[in-house]
Amino acid sequence: MRNLFISCVVTALALAETVSASGQTTMTLKECMAYAISNSTKIRIQQAAIGDAQIDRRDAALALFTPQISAQTYAYYNFGRSIDPQTNTYFNTTSFHNNYGVSAGYDLFDGFKAVNNYKISKTGMLIADSQEKQVEADICLAVMEAYYNVVYYKRLCDVYEEQAAVAEQALDKARRQEELGQKGHADVIQMEADLADRQYDLTNTYNMYQDQKMTLSDLMFWPVDEQLNIDTSMPMWQIEPVATESVVDFALEHNPGIQIASWLQLNAQRELNTAKWQLLPTIGLYAGWSTSYYTYQGSETATFANQFKNNGGEYVEVSLQIPIWNRLSKHSAISRRQHALDKATAELDQKRRDVESEVRRAIQDRDGAATAYQQAQRKAEVQAEAYTLNLKKLEQGLISPLEFQTANNNFLKAQADEMNSLFKYLIKQAVVRYYNGVEYVNQ
Repeated sequence: MRNLFISCVVTALALAETVSASGQTTMTLKECMAYAISNSTKIRIQQAAIGDAQIDRRDAALALFTPQISAQTYAYYNFGRSIDPQTNTYFNTTSFHNNYGVSAGYDLFDGFKAVNNYKISKTGMLIADSQEKQVEADICLAVMEAYYNVVYYKRLCDVYEEQAAVAEQALDKARRQEELGQKGHADVIQMEADLADRQYDLTNTYNMYQDQKMTLSDLMFWPVDEQLNIDTSMPMWQIEPVATESVVDFALEHNPGIQIASWLQLNAQRELNTAKWQLLPTIGLYAGWSTSYYTYQGSETATFANQFKNNGGEYVEVSLQIPIWNRLSKHSAISRRQHALDKATAELDQKRRDVESEVRRAIQDRDGAATAYQQAQRKAEVQAEAYTLNLKKLEQGLISPLEFQTANNNFLKAQADEMNSLFKYLIKQAVVRYYNGVEYVNQ
C-alpha cells in the first residue's frame, strides 16, 4: 500500500517530464516572462491607452497647424408673405430658397492653448509608453516569483520523495530485524510514524507545487487545456557588487514611475500656463464664400447655374474677443490648475522618495539574502554529512529511530532553507538589476 502511494506521487511528479520528452518544449524563466507579456490582458489594455494617446497627439497637431473648414447648405419653402430680393418689398407667394457656403477659420492667438495642448499630447505619449513598461515589469516580477515557487516546491518534492523511499526501506529492514529479535516493536512503530510523516509532507508539498504551477499558468495566460512544462533545474548564482549611490542616481533619472510623475508635473505646469493666458484677448482669422438660388411661384427667375454664379459672394474677417466678465470662471480654472500642479509636484517628490527607499532596501535585502544563502549552503552541507552518518548508525543499531528522525528533520530543513534562500536572493538580485536599467525579461 505504501509502495503504491509513493508510486502515485512519483508518477504525478514525473508527468511533466514525460510529456516534455514526448514533444512539448520545456520553458525557461525568460521564455515564461516573454509569453506572459505577449498574452497579458493588462498589456492589451495599456496598448489601447497608447492608441488613445496617439489619437490625442494627432488631434492636437491638427488643431495647431490646420484651420477649421466647413461646408453647409440648406433649402426651404416659404408660404405667405416674403421679401422679394430684387425689389426688397413684401408680397404674398410661395417661394423656394437654396443656399450653399464654405468657410474656414484659424485662431491666430488663443493664449497658446493649441501649442500647449500639442506639447501635452506629446508628453502623454511618453507617459503611455512608460506605463506599458511599468506593467511589463510588474508582470515579469510576478511571473518570476511564481516560477521560482514552482521550482522550489518541485525540488522539495524530490527531496521528500527520496526521504520517503529511504524511510520505507528502513522500515522494511526494521521489520525483518524485529522478526529476528534484533529490534523491538516500539522501534518499528516509531519508524512507521516517521514514514507516515514523510508521506504526509510529500503530499502537502506536491499540492503546493500544483497550486503554484496553476498560479504561474494564470499569470502567463497559458491555455488551460495544455500542460505547462518549465525548467526546474537549480539556477546558478553569483554575487554582483554594485555601488548603491550609482544605482540610486540611475533609478531617480530613468525609473518609469518617476518619469511618469515628472511628465505629469510638466503637463500640470503647461495647463496652468494655458489657464493664465486665457485672460488675454483671442484673435481669429476667418474667410468664406456663399451663394444662393431662389424661385417664386408665378414669376420667372434666372436659371440655377446663373444664380449660383451671380449670387456668389466672399468675405474675410478678423475677430478680436476680449474677456470682460465670465463669472470668474477663468480665475477658478487658474486656481484649479494651480492646485493640480501642487498635487503633481507633491506626488513627484513622494515618488522619488519611494523609489530611492526601494532601491536602497532592494540592495540591502539582496546583500542580506546573499549572506543568508551562503550560510544556508554551509548548513546544508554539514547536515547532509550528519544525515549520512546517522543513517549508518541507524542501520547498525547505534541510535534510536527517534534520534534519527530528529537528524533527518534537520537535514530536510537545511535543504529547504538552502533552496528558499537561493530563490530569495535571485529575486532580490533581479530587482536590483531592474533598478540599474536591465529589464526583467532581458536578465
